[in-house]
Amino acid sequence: MHTGVNNLTTSVSVGKDGTHDSNDKVLPMSVTATAEAEAFLERHPDIDSVDLLISDLNGVMRGKRIPRDNLVKAFSAGINLPASLFALDINGNTIEETGLGLSSGDGDRICRPVEGTLMPCPWLRKGRQGQLLMTMFEADGSGFFADPRQVLQRVLRRFADAGLTPVVAVELEFYLVDRSRDAQGYAQPPCSPATGERASQSQLYSINELDEYADFLEDIQAAAAAQQLPLDTALKECAPGQFEINLTHCDDVLKACDSSVLLKRLIKGVAIQHGFEATFMAKPYGDEAGNGTHVHISLLDAQGHNVFAAEDDSPLGTPALGHAVAGLLALMPASMAIFAPNINSFRRFQPGLYVPMSPTWGYDNRSVAVRIPSGPKAAKRIEHRVAGADVNPYLLLATLLASIDHGLRQQLAPPPPIEGNAYDQCEPSLTNSWQRALALLADDEVLTEALGEQFLHVYLANRQAERDQAMQAVSQLEYDWYLRQV
Repeated sequence: MHTGVNNLTTSVSVGKDGTHDSNDKVLPMSVTATAEAEAFLERHPDIDSVDLLISDLNGVMRGKRIPRDNLVKAFSAGINLPASLFALDINGNTIEETGLGLSSGDGDRICRPVEGTLMPCPWLRKGRQGQLLMTMFEADGSGFFADPRQVLQRVLRRFADAGLTPVVAVELEFYLVDRSRDAQGYAQPPCSPATGERASQSQLYSINELDEYADFLEDIQAAAAAQQLPLDTALKECAPGQFEINLTHCDDVLKACDSSVLLKRLIKGVAIQHGFEATFMAKPYGDEAGNGTHVHISLLDAQGHNVFAAEDDSPLGTPALGHAVAGLLALMPASMAIFAPNINSFRRFQPGLYVPMSPTWGYDNRSVAVRIPSGPKAAKRIEHRVAGADVNPYLLLATLLASIDHGLRQQLAPPPPIEGNAYDQCEPSLTNSWQRALALLADDEVLTEALGEQFLHVYLANRQAERDQAMQAVSQLEYDWYLRQV
């Protein structure tokens, strides 16, 4: 299982779920822990440098680039990065209100490799570049509280203690956009590599458009295979230049999130190679569908049985399924600051574009926030449909699993499932205010306890400061509407 450090680490007690218990300490790796690095260098003699990557609060990859000769040392000793990496806003500026900047001395923490993520990057520098995912620890070996990967690991311990294993699959939507902007300076759809015509139609599930972008999609598939990322399906989504790529289900949630952040980087890199830009911005076009991240979740017991699947094959599932759904609905309002992490995120929540606007659920119903897909008993699962593609995957899964854990522990009961169009039956109640979302998260005791009070202080201070900066900007629309008229 994914442990967050090389599996040859010595003197570390690892639980049955592959995570470290809260009192475990990660000690310096033994000499044999460098075997992964040495084998990689032997397999890839042309790679001359490696990017050491860590995902910040926004899911932006940060880190260092090292020459190949330093890779073994990075495995044996780790690397130092400042804790303020998790105080950075989207522009890379340190938010001092987090307490991780100069007020604390802006000190370093140790970052260690994530097992199994040392891979080549075929789209970079003609294949001479590698990459390795890292995660941050305190000096005493405990996980650093502000690292989103460590936050997720904290939540996963609850399921390990209960003898449960979450199984998840992540679906990512993104837009390809032209690298040149339109006459007004805004993003525009790309020109088809096959016809040269600029995309202008939605063409949901279009095979023809998949054919037109076949070279791009094939290079994504090839790069994903080189990085051992488990791609499932690709499809044309419901707006010009919009696509969706899905990862296969995985019983290692940390690994599933690692794959998600690495797949985003891969898609962006391959897009540039083909003359496009790929964006996971939640709402790049005001009048088109936004980009979402849908997550499928089931739970296995210690014997490997799906606890959401009824023994009598009932399509309604088990009481545990209802408890999990109820937990997700109960904490959904307070979770919006995670699901929608920036000002653009909230523009996605508009009626008529398949974005849930209230805490609803139902069976095989794509108008609700929490959908129970149809299918065989073994695949009985929850599909969460609220978060944008700009979400941090680690924080998304930590929040969803904390909500499910809450529902199971409290044996919460969900309201009746929605039949038919939820948009016609339920008034929008999920906030579309960034400020209100931050306040709801700050006041929620369940998520504060689950994610960690220290982490939430950093997250909320970071997001609040970015919101304050955003509110200082005056948009072109405001000039067009108000400058001369009021």
